[in-house]
Amino acid sequence: MNDSDNTITLGFLIFPGFPMSCLTSAIEPLRAANEISGVRAFAWKLVSESGARVESSAAVGFDPDLMLGDVSGLDYLFLLSGPRAMFDTPKPSNGLLRSLGRHGVRIGGVSGGVFPLARSGLLDGHTCSVHWCYEAAFAAEFPNHRVQSDVIIIDRNRLTVSGASAVFDLMLGLIDQRLGEDVMTEVACWFQHPLVRGQGVRQKVPTVHRESTSDMLPPAVKHAVQVFGDHIGDTVHVDDVAQIVGLSPRQLERKFKAATGQSPSHYYRNLRMNAARQLVLYSNDSMSSIALAVGYATTAPMVQRYREAFGTTPQQDRQKINLFRVEKNRSIPS
Repeated sequence: MNDSDNTITLGFLIFPGFPMSCLTSAIEPLRAANEISGVRAFAWKLVSESGARVESSAAVGFDPDLMLGDVSGLDYLFLLSGPRAMFDTPKPSNGLLRSLGRHGVRIGGVSGGVFPLARSGLLDGHTCSVHWCYEAAFAAEFPNHRVQSDVIIIDRNRLTVSGASAVFDLMLGLIDQRLGEDVMTEVACWFQHPLVRGQGVRQKVPTVHRESTSDMLPPAVKHAVQVFGDHIGDTVHVDDVAQIVGLSPRQLERKFKAATGQSPSHYYRNLRMNAARQLVLYSNDSMSSIALAVGYATTAPMVQRYREAFGTTPQQDRQKINLFRVEKNRSIPS
């Protein structure tokens, strides 16, 4: 393989409990592009805060190439983590990240990696992509950040990606820019990757009891889902949603159940409970604050609905995840 003067070097800053699939989905297409083209078009380095070994959420350990303080010569740096990830020494490490950003490194976050990226201040004033299963937790911690449900958001020198398949798409885009469409297409075919997605493509969100996602729903039902999603904290009545989408309450009930397998009210309740669970697992908010955030004036009815949805109370859920994280010295699953 011939070296190239135009090698693009990417760093992957990994935190304990990071999703391993996101790392392999980023590196493997770049490795394949180098092999197919016969050019060392891409290089990569693993980075950790201290340079010490890091264990992924799958309990597989990785030995970084360097510590954050020794990073140099990168074109891109991506943070890979779960949503609770924080630096052991936040002030100096966040300062190092901001210094890299000032010196032209394009910095991004993949999946839960948007959380430590936002905590560093590097997403201030930028629009970002947040995986749908973290949206409520992210909004609670960063209420002033602009979020879109696209799988990839590139806003100036900040790149945010919703998950593993989306980071594969992002790498295909880099391959296209560096080596051309033919190499990019061959890489996609190597991995049987059927669709190359760029900016502007929305995340697929599962609908319960059907083999479908939110982008496959009939227009009126899709609109209703959007309205419900926009009213997690300030609750909206199903009759009002029916009027907004131009249907009678009975028509909405029938169409919604046919498309999703559940009534609008049941879907809406589950949506609010899923948001509550994000806040229970990924925030330090009190139970009363979480109840208010998902549209309950007091804690008791929220706890009752939570138990009905998940078979446990929010207090038990939080106790369990804290036990897992602290006593076993492992981060929560990402």
